[in-house]
Amino acid sequence: MLEHHGRFDYSNITKRPTYDWPGGKRLAVYVAMNIEVFRYGKGKGAAIAPPDQANSHSVYSYRDYGNRVGFWRLMDMFRDMDIPLEHQLNTAIYDHHPDIMERIREHGDEILGHGHTNSDEQGGLPENDERKLIEDCTRRIEKEEGKKPLGWMSPWLSNSERSLDLLQEAGYRYVMDWTSDDQPVWAKTRNGKILLMPYPVETNDNRGLVWYRYSSAEFTDMVIDSFDEMLEQSKDQPLVCPISLHPFVVGRPYRLRELRRAFEHILKHRDKIWLTRPGDICQHIESLPKGTVPGDQY
Repeated sequence: MLEHHGRFDYSNITKRPTYDWPGGKRLAVYVAMNIEVFRYGKGKGAAIAPPDQANSHSVYSYRDYGNRVGFWRLMDMFRDMDIPLEHQLNTAIYDHHPDIMERIREHGDEILGHGHTNSDEQGGLPENDERKLIEDCTRRIEKEEGKKPLGWMSPWLSNSERSLDLLQEAGYRYVMDWTSDDQPVWAKTRNGKILLMPYPVETNDNRGLVWYRYSSAEFTDMVIDSFDEMLEQSKDQPLVCPISLHPFVVGRPYRLRELRRAFEHILKHRDKIWLTRPGDICQHIESLPKGTVPGDQY
């Protein structure tokens, strides 16, 4: 037998119980914004330069563009289009870019835990250090926002073998780090269960545009094609169509113009979809009868 993570069993998506999203909809669409802060000259870089240049001033400033310019352009666009958002948040934002948080609150968006900075991965930490990171970030968000976040996405999706256990024990109800399904499914932890929220690898601008080097038009076409196909598939079962954005990537003028085209297309079908946030998806899943969602017996 092959090694296995032991978190959940195999489940064929075509053999699962069928349910609806609110309003009888079958396709849930959410937009995730990665609101990140980076160390200068230290830690992980972005894949836009050779490894020996990953911490250069040019790479740092490339990413800093997102908080100085890209975020604001994107938020203007989403305000004008009346699109709800979720933001996975490095808590260093509170110290370095407090006006970003003012704008997020103004828009009424959901906030996720996302570590302190995206220059540091989570997965390689000793258990006590990883627990402290989660607790510190949770405490800071609760202090600033008046409530704990429901969900977490690890910096760089980096998990240890204990991450799901620690997150569940810290009170998190869902996590974005596992990308193996188009429906939310439950994962087993040592003290209960936690929901695995669908999250995109390719309809993700940092992966698609920076890592895989799609053009802006190709990325937009991919978002549209994914949405159209999932809308068709969702006639038979509920699905989640996630879109992940990084202001330092897609907030650039020539990319923003193409991205707007993708959302203009999606909004033509607004009456057929549940345009929502992952926290609302989580709460809906939690309300369903036992036996509806894979892993709910954990």
